[in-house]
Amino acid sequence: MDSRPLRILQVLRAPVGGLFRHVGDLTRELAARGHSVGIVADTLSNDSQTEGLLQALSPHAALGIHRFPMPRLFGKGDLTTPFAVSALAQRLDVDVIHGHGAKGGFYARLAKYGLSRAKVFYTPHGGVLHYPKTSAPGRLFHSLERILMAKTSAIIFESAYARKTYSALIGEPSCRTEIIHNGLRQEEFVPVKPNVDAADFVFVGELRALKGIFTLIAALSGVKRADGSGATLVMAGDGAERGSLEAQIDQLGLGGRVFLLGAQPARPTFAKGRIAVVPSHAESLPYVVLEAAAAQLPVISTNVGGIPEIFGPTANSLVPAEDVLALRGAMQSALDDPEKARAEMNSRLAHVAAGFSMARMTDRIEALYLGG
Repeated sequence: MDSRPLRILQVLRAPVGGLFRHVGDLTRELAARGHSVGIVADTLSNDSQTEGLLQALSPHAALGIHRFPMPRLFGKGDLTTPFAVSALAQRLDVDVIHGHGAKGGFYARLAKYGLSRAKVFYTPHGGVLHYPKTSAPGRLFHSLERILMAKTSAIIFESAYARKTYSALIGEPSCRTEIIHNGLRQEEFVPVKPNVDAADFVFVGELRALKGIFTLIAALSGVKRADGSGATLVMAGDGAERGSLEAQIDQLGLGGRVFLLGAQPARPTFAKGRIAVVPSHAESLPYVVLEAAAAQLPVISTNVGGIPEIFGPTANSLVPAEDVLALRGAMQSALDDPEKARAEMNSRLAHVAAGFSMARMTDRIEALYLGG
């Protein structure tokens, strides 16, 4: 296997959320191993943390951070950005292009048409897997996936679920595939102690229906503390559906029980709640579940995507997606029996610590880049 330093371009659309966290972590680790890394990201998608995160990542991105318009579905940027990424990759003389998410994957593989030498890797991160076969975007995205597979050195799936779903929706990959779970830094396994005034529950994620935010508020309305008062919830995140969420909170009279913090880093936010809730309707392998488990919070989550792979021996406690009563029952049970919740948390922690480390993730991705 080759061991020389590589010139690597990481391509993603929105520099927000778990996908961006993955790219940032991978960039730092690869740079620490002597590789030169550049980032390509969208100019259209930001949250309140984006610029600060990009600035913090800049010292590790020797090939620079480059911004181009990348619309979520289709738009004018799709006619210009693929050419811009290809030209950039040629100018930087990269050895590897790694596309993340649907749009990052498309741009990275389209760039291959002008690059005979570079290897191209692709990690879906959910992306195209969230579009049904029967939808118009799904038919288009899935067709493009089949066409671009010929330009793909390997597809890296972050979960066995993603690998299985990709094959069912798009077809069995004709290129190499690997399942490489996301990893956490060692310091993320230091426990987070709840604040004295911490809420009962904490949610961290985008304020989108897909993340189960409306199911969560409906479930919370019926959850009670031991003294009969209503349980409380803090929610960190931004999104287009914040207004609808606020309307639901008002309609259910939960204004004194639900606190919206805006976009916040996950780990400091965990101290503001005692039990993490991840009520998503669809996921691939969400970092927030890994982070909460490593921070030693009890976690209530839905049985979607690769979350059972994270829960491991505790997967039987997962609840169905979009089921208000099941989610409410799990939340109430965690409040009523904290010792059981903590025992489950310890079992999950051991599973995550053994299989989801940053070093393990980077070792395997680096080996692929180098041809191992």
